Amino acid sequence: MAKKEDILEEMSVLGHVKELRKRLLISVVALLVTTIASFAFSQQIAEILARPIGGLSVLESIDVTENVSVFMKISLLTGVIVALPVIVYEILAFILPGLNPNERVWIWVMIPMATLFFVGGVLFAYFFLLPTALPFLLEFMGITTAPRPANYFSFILNLLFWVGVAFELPLIIFLLARLGIVTAKQLVKQWRIALIIIAIASAMITPTPDPVNMALMMLPLTVLYLISILFASIAGKRRRKAQEANEADDSASG
Repeated sequence: MAKKEDILEEMSVLGHVKELRKRLLISVVALLVTTIASFAFSQQIAEILARPIGGLSVLESIDVTENVSVFMKISLLTGVIVALPVIVYEILAFILPGLNPNERVWIWVMIPMATLFFVGGVLFAYFFLLPTALPFLLEFMGITTAPRPANYFSFILNLLFWVGVAFELPLIIFLLARLGIVTAKQLVKQWRIALIIIAIASAMITPTPDPVNMALMMLPLTVLYLISILFASIAGKRRRKAQEANEADDSASG
């Protein structure tokens, strides 16, 4: 009997590994396609990203391969953003395989929401953080700065990407609550610790040490934490209903 259980467990593990491999393959293919397609728009995107500093003409390249490297980084980030709905779907489909048809509606709701949150974070960083951070960095100590494309675009892309990821907080909390790892009550009780974590995250994400940029980052993250509590409450109710339905089915079959 034990051997049969071991075989069944091994088959279950292999099934999960195959499922994970399939999900990862689809995500990688989607990212590859969107990245290649982004090559056609990388020049225009680079011009948009360079606007906060005064345009591409302000940048000075000193390495032969520097401009190509920048081109590839911009294409990759654009590919990630465009492929985000597919990647989020594959993650949700793997983590939440036992959803019934009614609950699967939440996947189709969360996918556009995850994309909107990420894009919202990118836009927030571009229109609010950069205009306050760049003058501080470029004029610090009164030293003339001639930014290189590699340094400038690495700085810009990292900032946009991580702020976009930070804006995914409500979706992450929803998943954790759906899996029963956190609850809305826990999030409400731990609000002081959450504020400390938000302050630390804001200090790490913002490119300058001044309190203005830190406050600009803390405000939306705090709002997102409140939204996360709402999402956790919804996910918790859905989880309880699913458990009650499963218990009712078990009792009926028994």
